[in-house]
Amino acid sequence: MDRDVLTDAQWAQMEAHCLGKPGDPGRSGENNRRFVEAVLWVVRTGSPWRDIPERFGKWDSINSRFGDWVRADVSTRLFEAVSDEPDMEYAMVDAMKVHRHGQGAKGGLQGQAIGRSKGGMTTKVLALTDALGNLVRFVLLPGQRHDTVGLPPPIDGVSFEALIADKAFDSNAIVAGLHQRGAKIVISQHPCRTKPRDIDGEMYKWRHLIENFFCKLKEFKRIAMRADKADRSFAAMIRLAAAVIASR
Repeated sequence: MDRDVLTDAQWAQMEAHCLGKPGDPGRSGENNRRFVEAVLWVVRTGSPWRDIPERFGKWDSINSRFGDWVRADVSTRLFEAVSDEPDMEYAMVDAMKVHRHGQGAKGGLQGQAIGRSKGGMTTKVLALTDALGNLVRFVLLPGQRHDTVGLPPPIDGVSFEALIADKAFDSNAIVAGLHQRGAKIVISQHPCRTKPRDIDGEMYKWRHLIENFFCKLKEFKRIAMRADKADRSFAAMIRLAAAVIASR
C-alpha cells in the first residue's frame, strides 16, 4: 500500500477539520483528501513541490493551497483530531536537531529558528510526549540554544505526575520548578552536579519512547532536512506528520 495514501479511518478523523469543504464559506476546494495526500508525499519524500506526481494535481496550486492552510493553522486541528486524550501519568521531554536545507525566508534567521551549532546551521525540535510516547506539544529553537531554554512553553499549563528527561535538562531551575509543581523528577544527572539526587531508574527506562517518536518523525525526510524556510510552514509539516503517526 502506498504510504502516502491515507486510510479511510485516518481520513474520517481529519475530513471535518479541512478547509474548503462543501458548505464552507467561499470557494470549495478540489478533493481535500488528494490534497492532504499530496502534502504528505512532499513531507515524507523531502522532494521539492515541483516534483509532486501528476496524479495529485498541479504542484503550484498545491503549494499555494498549503500556504493558505498554514495561515489558517489547519495542521493543528488535524493533529488534535487524530490525537487521543494524552496519558499524563508521566511526561517525557527531549530535543532533536535537524540540518537546514531551506533558508532565505523573509525576516532572515529570526523567522526560521535556525542557528549555528557544532553541526552547522541547525534547528532544534523540543518535544513533550505523554506516557505512551505520543506528541503533546513542541517548540522550535535555533540549534545553538540550550535545551533548557525551550522547556517552559511545552509544559506550561500541562499537568503530569512525573517528568522524564536526559541530563541536558538537569538544571537547578528546572528541578526547583518541578518540585513546586509537585511532579516527580526523573532526570538523568549531569556529571557536574555536586549533590546527587535519587531518581527512579526503572521509570527512566521509558525515555526510549520519546526517542522512538523522533525516529518515526525523521522518516519524513522534509522534516529531517528542515527543507521549509519559515517556522510556520515547518511546524505545520511536523503537525501533519505527527497526525499520521498518531493515527497509525
